[in-house]
Amino acid sequence: MPDVYAPTREPVHERTVDGFGTVRVLPLDAHADAEVVHAWVSEQRAAFWGMNGLTRDQVAEIYAHLDTLDTHHAYLVVKDGEPAALLQTYEPEADRVSECYEVRDGDIGIHLLLAPAGPGGGRSGWSSALLVAVTSYVLLGLDRERIVVDPDVRNEKAIARFLKQGFTAGPAVVLPEIDIPDVCLPKKHAQLAFLEREVAFPGDA
Repeated sequence: MPDVYAPTREPVHERTVDGFGTVRVLPLDAHADAEVVHAWVSEQRAAFWGMNGLTRDQVAEIYAHLDTLDTHHAYLVVKDGEPAALLQTYEPEADRVSECYEVRDGDIGIHLLLAPAGPGGGRSGWSSALLVAVTSYVLLGLDRERIVVDPDVRNEKAIARFLKQGFTAGPAVVLPEIDIPDVCLPKKHAQLAFLEREVAFPGDA
């Protein structure tokens, strides 16, 4: 399938995963990608993302605001030309998570929302392969030593997915609420987990 994003957007990272396909990490265009992102964050399965009930324009404005920051970035992850995930990276010391754990040099935080499975249902190994591509960008492409994630404690699927990928569970914490333009993200009960570069990519550590 042709990659419709190729003519207009250069990837910040590209990785081919054997038996899976080619994954490209593209800078998110807050307005051009608003339709697909809004559809994802509006689904009940994405309730833990915290954007259920927001309009398309509100979602676009949140990511337009994010684009003005030096410490937070958003990306559209594309597999073989099709949108596959929404990735956000952030500097932990500039985020509410820093109030809940001791940030180390080389840390980077991520939020990851996978695209829906589609009418075919399950997709064995899909999330694991996608995480390999995403973590290779974050740890190797950005030259970081450790990833921190903070899924909602009730999001058992996400927590299990990270632990299966080699993340180590940290403490369960309460993240304070934050205000961004037109939206207040409430307090969040989160399960911290960490992935060391030497664990994920021992040959490149």
